Amino acid sequence: MTERLVATYHLRADADSIEARAQAIAVEQSVEMPLDAIEDPVILRDIVGEVQGIEQIGDSMFAVRIGLSAATVGDDAGQMLNMLFGNTSLHEDVVLHDVCLPHELGVAFGGPRHGIAGLRARVGVPDRALTCSALKPQGLAPGQLGALAERFARGGIDYIKDDHGLADQAYSRFADRVRACVAGIARATRVTGHPTRYVPSLSGDLDALRRQLTLARELGIDCAMLAPMIAGFAATQALATEFSDMALFAHPSLGGAARIAPALLIGKLFPLVGADAVIFPNYGGRFGYSSQTCRLLADNARMPRDGQRPGLPVPAGGMTLQRVPELLDFYGPDAMLLIGGNLLSARTQLTEATAAFTRAVAAHDYRK
Repeated sequence: MTERLVATYHLRADADSIEARAQAIAVEQSVEMPLDAIEDPVILRDIVGEVQGIEQIGDSMFAVRIGLSAATVGDDAGQMLNMLFGNTSLHEDVVLHDVCLPHELGVAFGGPRHGIAGLRARVGVPDRALTCSALKPQGLAPGQLGALAERFARGGIDYIKDDHGLADQAYSRFADRVRACVAGIARATRVTGHPTRYVPSLSGDLDALRRQLTLARELGIDCAMLAPMIAGFAATQALATEFSDMALFAHPSLGGAARIAPALLIGKLFPLVGADAVIFPNYGGRFGYSSQTCRLLADNARMPRDGQRPGLPVPAGGMTLQRVPELLDFYGPDAMLLIGGNLLSARTQLTEATAAFTRAVAAHDYRK
């Protein structure tokens, strides 16, 4: 028998039609044609999707488990997403909720190349939660972004990332921006002694992404960020392999358009294709994720599977300094808190606000 990955879909249907709907998904996500037109018994046995379970989970809501042949995926991350949810995503009443991969497929994808331990080692932090902020807003010139990065770094923060909207715009070319930010952070670290890391945002086609990572590496940068739903799963997988010395942060931009459960997409699939850290909207912020979703997402990211390194959850989106103790109690030390706008609101007191953030994280007692 062929090895199968088991996908779980949540869909609306009535009890009379759910079995037919489930079978239709199994066919659509495998051979995409009438079964009576297939003559090869091996295809019918090994390639056609199989319905493995149907469970009612609410009023007219069902969880459907479907086994899909791992042979149809190969080791291509983009093809995996296609086989899991390609055509079925076009049905508005279906959500891809979860997937269980066979061991060999998980090993083939490799997962995070650095993970929690690697991100800790970069900044010399063995046990506490990590800290992060973002360079905003769009429209700033390279020199202004470099000065902003320096002020954050003087506050002793661990990681400074580009806002995901920073790309290669005329007002702030990628090459000029990263050089300015590297210089600004270097000035600060000579004062603080803390090895703050800069995480530039990557954009463009695969050739552009490679050029940007090559330049970043030449400048001594060892981390970068991209949005897998925009860059593509296959490109993310390729970059994680080709630039295995670089730690990759995954941004969730466009993730909500995919109708894939966040705990699966961000917490499990992003690390699977090479993300060392996954950024996601924290509960109680600007977005609508519940605390239960955030908990499951973080647990998924940190769970080592098939010999892979655990990834680091990075809650973000409307975070405030006042909530630091609550969030550290919720996520524990294996997390990175990303506070952006709330620190930037301090304006001329940005370095002082950043220092207050880093002190609060360093002083937190997880044994309470």
